[in-house]
Amino acid sequence: MQVHVLASGSTGNAVYIAMGDKRVLVDAGISCRRITGGLRELGVDPSQLDAVLITHEHIDHVKGLEVFTRRYRLPVHARPGVWGSGGVFATLPRDCRHELGERLELGRVQIECVPISHDAVDPVGFVFRCGDMQMASITDVGCINGTLISALAGCDIMVLESNHDVTMLKEGPYPPFLKKRISGNKGHLSNLECGRLLTMAEKHPHRTPHVFLAHMSQQNNVPALARATVERELAHSGCRPGEDMILHLTAAQACASLYWNPAKGEC
Repeated sequence: MQVHVLASGSTGNAVYIAMGDKRVLVDAGISCRRITGGLRELGVDPSQLDAVLITHEHIDHVKGLEVFTRRYRLPVHARPGVWGSGGVFATLPRDCRHELGERLELGRVQIECVPISHDAVDPVGFVFRCGDMQMASITDVGCINGTLISALAGCDIMVLESNHDVTMLKEGPYPPFLKKRISGNKGHLSNLECGRLLTMAEKHPHRTPHVFLAHMSQQNNVPALARATVERELAHSGCRPGEDMILHLTAAQACASLYWNPAKGEC
């Protein structure tokens, strides 16, 4: 299994996942040129992707979708409500449009849609399973619930939102209505909440999960602060950061990558 976060943040999101013999792109929130360049740097021909999965319709998740889809004629999978939201989704070629139910099977890879709380039309995260491998890509989360906790159980790799520092958001330059939206139960997960969520998720007894701290705000967060906050929450629960769980930082302009070896149970 390979997981490459091509871009992550309020300016654009795209994650490439290779599992088994399938290759998937989650979201296309950066330009077609950047997605294509990022994939080719990994040795991946964009035309050989098996699917593009869309979490929701916000621009930072679909900015490059139309051009990318038209150029490579790829199957795009999104929830029914997203297809009905208009905008870019109304312009895609009909033969590229595919409605997502609760699950999708691509060969041996099983993909589960995880409902999340966000101010979008039917937003979801994804859990991927193939043989003994499991990973989750879940961002834009307004609040923690049992469904989310269960989705992360046993994951080898997680791309999980750590959007903002509570104090930075509170004291920062955003107008009150935007601060309320971000911190509300249909907004974004803070560093503190990300750490608490990770302490609640059941871990594989013989593996060390790796977590990408994703979708960080450039205005209301600092990567080092995000890591420190999450590590503190893990330590409070008895989890040893760097040993029982390994954290990785992501960025809007740089790729972060992991290669998972299921035989060894390690990256």
